[in-house]
Amino acid sequence: MLSFESPTTTPWHKYPAGLKLLLLCVATLVLFIVDSLPWQLVACFVCVSMYLRCGFTFAAAGLKRLFFLWPFLCVILIWHWLSDTPVQGGIAACRLLTLIALSNLVTMTSKLSDLIDVLHIGLTPLRKLGISTRPIEIAIALVVRFTPELVNKGGAIQDAWRARSTKRPAWRIVLPLTVAAIDDAEQVAEALKARGGVVK
Repeated sequence: MLSFESPTTTPWHKYPAGLKLLLLCVATLVLFIVDSLPWQLVACFVCVSMYLRCGFTFAAAGLKRLFFLWPFLCVILIWHWLSDTPVQGGIAACRLLTLIALSNLVTMTSKLSDLIDVLHIGLTPLRKLGISTRPIEIAIALVVRFTPELVNKGGAIQDAWRARSTKRPAWRIVLPLTVAAIDDAEQVAEALKARGGVVK
């Protein structure tokens, strides 16, 4: 499996995962409170600067992982343009891009084990109530691990389609990608069962 962690060491790696997640929560709150396009653009510029500070290799890897957002951003902008609210569309698009870019920055500069440890601490109240939090921790870890893997498989399926047809793949790759995801899920489930499950 792949992970979102950066292949290069950056200045952001030295900060604790808990602190970065806390700052991400604060940034999310601020970006939703501020309803100004200029300030949203400033926040987006600051986010880009944080990527560039880590070098071109890191910035290119981060931007590649954000490429999947372009259809959603286009839909938002077109919808608000047709609704005669282009400024609100720009605010929504900038906010979405900035928040996901910041989240991606946190996952790229934090070890998965550190993120799980933070989650484990945050779920302490549930454990005091007698609720097992192990399944939640494992589920989130699997999501983080599987997401880049599924993105890569989707790209491979698209490339295979283009090599065999002049038509755009569009919805046609949904079924094979779904089958691939189910197959991976079954393999992971069998592996977890072989190790005694996740409920402790």
